Amino acid sequence: MDSQCSSSVGNINSTPISARIESYEGEKKCISDVRRTFCLFVTFDLLFVTLLWIIELNVNGGIQEQLRKEVLEYDYHQSFFDIFLLAVFRFAALILAYAVCKLRHWWAIAITTTITTGFLIVKVVVSKLLSQGAFGYLLPILSFILAWIETWLLDFKVLPQEAGDEIRYLSVQNALDREPLLYPGPVSEGQFYSPPESMLNFHQPLLQYKVSHDP
Repeated sequence: MDSQCSSSVGNINSTPISARIESYEGEKKCISDVRRTFCLFVTFDLLFVTLLWIIELNVNGGIQEQLRKEVLEYDYHQSFFDIFLLAVFRFAALILAYAVCKLRHWWAIAITTTITTGFLIVKVVVSKLLSQGAFGYLLPILSFILAWIETWLLDFKVLPQEAGDEIRYLSVQNALDREPLLYPGPVSEGQFYSPPESMLNFHQPLLQYKVSHDP
């Protein structure tokens, strides 16, 4: 009974640690929650900029006519098409780097943020977007803000949390490797087995009684 209790206590104490190790190994095979949130925000970035660009096309004279002017007759000084392409570039590069390849370094988002920031600054200074109404302000400013929010999420949320999870996983695993066997294993039924008495031991009292009463 005591051995059963000690073995059950050992199973209870080891179950949460092993469950955490298995859950972490499962996350390593797929994708962590914080990285999934980052990828969702990158997708939101693309969809939001696309929506604003479509609204701008519709407001300024119809989608078909404005598509012909901004795409087929592209003009760097007046078109918003390149800002949309910039959002597509960010989405493709970041999803490929951090969702498909699962990078754990900041160099990919550093490249996308640097290109986005430099392009938007040059476009605002050189082009004539500010003279085209509210969208001339909204699209560059919002693209700039979204790109830097993505950088903040990755650098201050995704990478530190995943590094902390990995450190905790390694420390728990090392502790389990060094942990002594504190609890005895279950006792088999053979340890409590006692062989039956022999026939000689059974008949010995009868023989002694017969000898003592024999005339």
